[in-house]
Amino acid sequence: MTSELLRAAQGNAEREAIVGLARDFARERVAPRVRDYDAAEKLPDDLLREMAELGFFGGVVPLEWGGLGLDHVTFARVIEEVSRVDHCLGVLMSMPSALVGSGLLEFGTVEQKRQWLVPLAEGRLFGGAGVTEPRSGSDVAGTQTRYVRSGDGEFLLNGAKAWITNLDRASFFVTFATRDPALGRRGLSAFIVPADAPGVVKNPVHNKLGFRPLCSGDLVFDDVRLPADALLGAEGEGFAVAMNAVERGRLSVAARAVGLAQSCLDASVRYARDRIVFGKPIGDFQMVQQKIANMAVSVRAARLLTEQCALAMQRGERARVEASMAKMYASDVAQAAATDAVQIHGAYGVSEEYGVARAYRDAKVFQIVEGANDIHRVLIARDALGTAREPRR
Repeated sequence: MTSELLRAAQGNAEREAIVGLARDFARERVAPRVRDYDAAEKLPDDLLREMAELGFFGGVVPLEWGGLGLDHVTFARVIEEVSRVDHCLGVLMSMPSALVGSGLLEFGTVEQKRQWLVPLAEGRLFGGAGVTEPRSGSDVAGTQTRYVRSGDGEFLLNGAKAWITNLDRASFFVTFATRDPALGRRGLSAFIVPADAPGVVKNPVHNKLGFRPLCSGDLVFDDVRLPADALLGAEGEGFAVAMNAVERGRLSVAARAVGLAQSCLDASVRYARDRIVFGKPIGDFQMVQQKIANMAVSVRAARLLTEQCALAMQRGERARVEASMAKMYASDVAQAAATDAVQIHGAYGVSEEYGVARAYRDAKVFQIVEGANDIHRVLIARDALGTAREPRR
């Protein structure tokens, strides 16, 4: 028993060291620059290189595939710490473990993992996930992008994806297409598409409301030819690949939202202590105290829901409902915290000099990405009512 406790203590110390490293990096290297690169709408290449050297892209990916082999709880905590300063970096940190890499890890061949997952987890290249479409939105089974298979085993893709992140950096995209929309989820397959493949067209959207340093926009497939080994998983298994990716992506969204909400609480507490009105700090006024109290309770509750989701994933469970609860609640908390933080800061809250203005813009987007919160409320209600339909795997 003593040796088991010692190993556990050593493991805890290592995990805390990784979380502390992420916290220090965000405060010392990211905080002085985030306002400028947010305005420039571009993540700095040198920061990403530093993050790669520190192993920050490794996440839950096993060591044998270039990752850090973190447990899901530590992974979420690392994402939260970086997101307290800039959640956009948290997006790129999460991709090898979630939207882009999780499908490769669970469904990819050995060769696909060597070619794409290892350099992704090591930060030597970046990827993107082409899920959302202009018409189907959160309805993955309603994908309209089509594929046909030729006699020699090649695939031909045609269609379009919307609001796809990493258009400027991705070396490849994990995307989804159907051989027949009438088949619903049974016709869906997943593919690995090199970003430079002929027929791949990228149309970025600029001057977005939030998430500005991330290059997002439309991804078009115009007669894109893919070899047989571009298929990820078995043909017709695309829905399972997609669900695996988005559920892990929602854990990341929740962790990032908690980080943003915590930053709003931190900024509000500092300002409430320093801002003097009518001869005393505004933190002495009951209205301000009420806002800060609500923030403190909500942030802690969101963090606990996120941890519960991470623990379920760590146990190997599906965590479908836990992911929806964590993503929905944490993003709602982020939006409410950002709103109250701007109100506490008053006129200064609308200035880009204060981070709460950026948080306010970004927080609204959190309620939309990875499934709009209205969709998650439907999923959660159906589970509570016992009317949920378990997707076929």
